[in-house]
Amino acid sequence: MRRTRLLTGVLLGAATALLALAGPVAADDDTSGKAPTEAGTSFRTAAQMQQDQKATASASTGDYLYWSYPADAGQRPTVRATVDLSTAQARHGAQTWRIDVYDGLRRRQSCMYGMQARTVPAEAKSVDLACTLRPVRAWSEAWANDPLPGTYYVRLTVTSLADADLGQPVSASVEAQSKDLGSSAAVDGKLSTPLVPGTTASAEKAAPADGWSSGWWTGRWVWTAAGAVLAALAGIGGYALTRGSGRPVGAP
Repeated sequence: MRRTRLLTGVLLGAATALLALAGPVAADDDTSGKAPTEAGTSFRTAAQMQQDQKATASASTGDYLYWSYPADAGQRPTVRATVDLSTAQARHGAQTWRIDVYDGLRRRQSCMYGMQARTVPAEAKSVDLACTLRPVRAWSEAWANDPLPGTYYVRLTVTSLADADLGQPVSASVEAQSKDLGSSAAVDGKLSTPLVPGTTASAEKAAPADGWSSGWWTGRWVWTAAGAVLAALAGIGGYALTRGSGRPVGAP
C-alpha cells in the first residue's frame, strides 16, 4: 500500500506539471535589431521587420509602401498602420487609405475585423488603419486560402484622392502584433518549410526572433500525455479499491 501511495503521488505530480504546460507559451519579447525606417516599393523590395517592432517611412502620397514580417503557427496577427498627414500642404479633398496583407505566396488575406480602409476629410491630420488576420495554421489543404507560417507582406497606399494632392509628403508607421492562441489553433500536419520566398537562407533570415516552430509542438501533445497519466491514476485507484485485504473472494 505504501508503494502504491508513492507511485500515485509521483503520477499526480507529473500530471500537474503537464497540465501547467498546456497553457499558451509566453511570446518571446526579443525584438533585437532596429526597426526599418523606410519601406519598399514592391513585394521584392519590402522592408523586413519583426513583430512588435514599429517600422516607419517617409513617402509621397500615391506611393505603394511595402513591409514584411514573419508569422508562425498558432498566432493571430494584427497589423496596425498610422499615416501622418500633418506635414502635407492644404489638401484639395478627402483621401482614402488602405492596408492589405498578403502571405508568402502573395495571396491576399482577408481581415477578421479592423478598419482596413478609411476615408478622411481634407483637414484630417492622420488616419489609423488595422487588420486582424485569421489564425495562422500549421498546415492546410492545397486549395484553401488559410494563413500559413511564413512571410507576410503589408501594403499601404492611398486609393482615392484629388489629383492636385498627388505627390504631397506623408509619413507612415506600421506595426504587427500577434495573440498566441496555443492549442486552440492546432491542426494535424505541418508544412515542410515556411512560406518564405527565396532560398533556405532567406527563410532563416526572415524567421521570427525565436525561430520557426512549424507547428510540431502543440498543446495536443500535452493533453495526450496528461490523459495517459490520468488513465494510469484511474487504474491504480481502481486496483487499490478492489483489492481489499488480498484474500481470495469467498475465503473465510
